[in-house]
Amino acid sequence: MLRAAALQFASGTDVEENLATCLRVIDKAAVEGAGLMVLPEFCNHISWYDDAAHARAVSLELDGPFLRAIAARAQSHHSYIVINVSLRGAADTLTVTSLCFDPSGQLCGRADKQTLMGHENTWFERAVVHGDIVEAPFGRFGMFPCRDGVTCETPRGLTLRGAQLFCDSLNSFALDEASLHVPARAPENRVFLVAANKVGPLIPKDLLQAVSEQTHIPIRFLNGAGGSQIVDPWGNVLARAQGDAEEVVVAELDLALSDDKHMPDGTDLLAARRPALYREIATEPSSPVQASAAAELGVACLAPQAKGELALQEIPALLAALPSETGLVVLPELFCYDQSNTLTLQEQCDLGERALASMTESLREYPCLSLCASLVRPLNEDGADGAAVTAVLINRDGIITEQPRLHRAGAAPELKLADELHLVDMPWGRLAILSGHDLLFPEVVKLAAIRGAQVLAVPCAFQQGWERQFGLLSRAAENRLCIVASSTSHYAGAILDLQRDFTLMTAWHKRDFDGYINAPLVTEQVPGESLTIACIHPRASNNKLMSEQTDLILDRPWRLSADLLLETEA
Repeated sequence: MLRAAALQFASGTDVEENLATCLRVIDKAAVEGAGLMVLPEFCNHISWYDDAAHARAVSLELDGPFLRAIAARAQSHHSYIVINVSLRGAADTLTVTSLCFDPSGQLCGRADKQTLMGHENTWFERAVVHGDIVEAPFGRFGMFPCRDGVTCETPRGLTLRGAQLFCDSLNSFALDEASLHVPARAPENRVFLVAANKVGPLIPKDLLQAVSEQTHIPIRFLNGAGGSQIVDPWGNVLARAQGDAEEVVVAELDLALSDDKHMPDGTDLLAARRPALYREIATEPSSPVQASAAAELGVACLAPQAKGELALQEIPALLAALPSETGLVVLPELFCYDQSNTLTLQEQCDLGERALASMTESLREYPCLSLCASLVRPLNEDGADGAAVTAVLINRDGIITEQPRLHRAGAAPELKLADELHLVDMPWGRLAILSGHDLLFPEVVKLAAIRGAQVLAVPCAFQQGWERQFGLLSRAAENRLCIVASSTSHYAGAILDLQRDFTLMTAWHKRDFDGYINAPLVTEQVPGESLTIACIHPRASNNKLMSEQTDLILDRPWRLSADLLLETEA
């Protein structure tokens, strides 16, 4: 067992005072018996500089007194210490770097930041090599700083190289980072996570008022958001700090538990990946793909209450209850199939054909309405290549497009998989449709975003709470996609819209800054209710610019994402 700690505190502009703070809080964690301590990002100096000379002057040498003192504390407390600092390198380069010192005081791991945030691009260089995996007596862990955990690629790469634990050092005022992105990285990879954030001002105190006026961000949101936490492989928060005070949070972890990557249906979250599908993730982006899109679109989740084929009889009444401006509706995964699964494969396909005919007929009176459902369908017209669970998009004229499932679900060898993700341009925007099972794999949603998808329609049947609580929301936020996901399982779906005001350091017109940069606007699908209605804004998806030089798609860590293309042994 490992006793791990997330250390939450404030840093300022005095490097010596910051070292004293680090040592003091490390000593507090040692009293708690921590065998691994994770400190926040930019422990040596807040990320605010007068010029390049200042940035270099306050950055550290790897063998300098600051880091030697941290190494000595690791040795004296017989603990692993992960600390993030701005670090001097060769040829006048600076990096944002997480370092790990082992219980003998030796440097045993390093991870440079892969995705720089805003003004960090002015002072620092991106990582050119992968972060290390540290082998410890209690297990294997990897490190990444802040923004690297807001996107799926860096944590996924560490998992594929054997990490059982993530050490995430944060320097964040964003409330949605701690409430959404950080905890999502743990369950989607089935690993533990220790995330340490800052409190206190993230810019010099004497500049707070001026910066607040310039950026339109209230002063209270120019402080670290705290919320340091320890998360288990199923998305449960084991320990969490408050938002505004120095604190050490501790939890006992058995890293061997992260080796089981199976979902309840038997799906192995790593072995079921399809790396050949993800090639574009590791390809240099050229220019943003921005399809034309409507400013607003009425959408709905439908959830018939009847079971099996009887559910089809409810569709006409549900469609009649929709507002006239509704353009897209989504039904739950395999909504018209009996969950006892007693049908043969041919019978499942036959039911799929009857359902298609019935739903098409139900749409006759709605010329502008499209419906997305999930059915078992042959891969081709003659059925020679077998059948698949397939998301279909139809209107009153029949099938617009279909997307067979891309990832293996449990043990179902009789069902086939597609080898390509299809997108379709609708009058209101570019749409991707997926089987809910495919949402388990963040790579495929990233791929949809790279190809310019603005809306994602997903018939779902969630198996575990984290899929809805963290997985669904992080897919929308990480990629700036609107999502309409309908589910009839115990874990209901949701309609996720995008904030139209998004880019930091620009004027916002629809809202004041409230601490959330990109948290989706959620309309919950209530279990037991047949109809959930909302409005989404597909055009908002075209704005991927989080801050200066920080585009969610163009500035993704593609150079170091080749690990995501390697096959995983079952």
